[in-house]
Amino acid sequence: MKKTVYSLSVGFGIILLTSAFFEKPFNDDPKTSKIKPDDNNGGIKLASGFGATVVSEATGKARHIKVLPNGTIYIKNSNAKDDKGITVLKDTNGDGKADETEYFGNYGGTGIDIHNGYLYASSNSEVFRYKLDVNGNVIDKKNPETVITGLPDLKQHESKPFTFDESGNIYVTIGAPSNVCQEKDRQKGSPGMNPCPLLEKNGGIWQFKADKLNQKQENGVRFATGIRNAVALDWDSNTKTLYALQHGRDMLFQHFPEMFSAEKGAELPSEEFLSVKKGDDFGWPYSYYDLDKKQMMLCPEYGGDGKKTYTKAKKPIMGFPGHWAPNDVLFYHSNQFPAKYKNGAFICFHGSWNRAPLNQAGYFVAFVPFKNGVPSGPYEVFAEDFAGGPEIKSPGDAKSRPMGLAEGPDGSLYITDSVKGKVWRVMYNK
Repeated sequence: MKKTVYSLSVGFGIILLTSAFFEKPFNDDPKTSKIKPDDNNGGIKLASGFGATVVSEATGKARHIKVLPNGTIYIKNSNAKDDKGITVLKDTNGDGKADETEYFGNYGGTGIDIHNGYLYASSNSEVFRYKLDVNGNVIDKKNPETVITGLPDLKQHESKPFTFDESGNIYVTIGAPSNVCQEKDRQKGSPGMNPCPLLEKNGGIWQFKADKLNQKQENGVRFATGIRNAVALDWDSNTKTLYALQHGRDMLFQHFPEMFSAEKGAELPSEEFLSVKKGDDFGWPYSYYDLDKKQMMLCPEYGGDGKKTYTKAKKPIMGFPGHWAPNDVLFYHSNQFPAKYKNGAFICFHGSWNRAPLNQAGYFVAFVPFKNGVPSGPYEVFAEDFAGGPEIKSPGDAKSRPMGLAEGPDGSLYITDSVKGKVWRVMYNK
């Protein structure tokens, strides 16, 4: 029988799921797991040989997720309500389903991770941390420490996802509150500002000290610029490299129909997979990436015509069709999955609003093989059918939208949904 400390609500800010302890916490052999896939894999379609079980049906508007070596799962939700920003779910009988619930916290946001014995979580303007005990439980739920404060929260691209390296640094996205840095945002005919003043405090990734408290933006370093908004961030421990995926700009057709057809405006600009080094400039707002041309192109607001290239920006390592909304990336390092998946990247495509007259697209989890720090082949669809059908006209029609990714201690892949907060655990069966 399920034990719930408080009733569940879609407004929760962070979800914490604690599953049963594994006999061998880092066991990557799926044959020893007692967890079996659901008959219908929780309603999704998976690559051959894989199965999924639903850990929880509804945890709120789930965003990013982290799983501890003892099986504890943390999920961050976008909204908070009634001091219930963090939810704790426990699987007390080892069946893979959450059966005990507790809540605390009072803020929403996106970022969640573990570093040096602390749970870190972000609102849209701050990064907090909570000390954990040896069992992964938060010691003081009411008084988190403030790591970073006062970050811009301008109600457009305001989420603050983050990741850690092995040298004591935390990397935080500070998205640009603009489509393409026009004098009047999203207004047809309004020119782009040159230079773009937003880049001083927005439109990039900032680096801070992970263990220093009460930092402000000026205490950090602008690690990379020219990134409109990167919700998907991951530090790959294998290559010691920061990776991100950028949400491309909108309205090429709507503002420049003489240059772009409606169909081209749906597919452009490409979503960009970035390998991020200190000092990199990826070109926003002056340029965009054209997947067909494999070139950085000059934006029309800055004198472009759909043909002029832009040479000052670093190119992505891979492009995807426009408006798929990549919202998480995970480099997979376990051994449960077949060898081709090891050290490759999984990407959650959340689906976006701006693809008319084409149908909505995205709403799936992709896999990209890697070698020597760069993609070694085309992407593959790994998990799909989240949205509930191919004829999705708007994001509001989607049954589920894949949002967050995490690697479990046994090598399982966890996926969150941002509509109701469904959580899948994907396992290899062969």
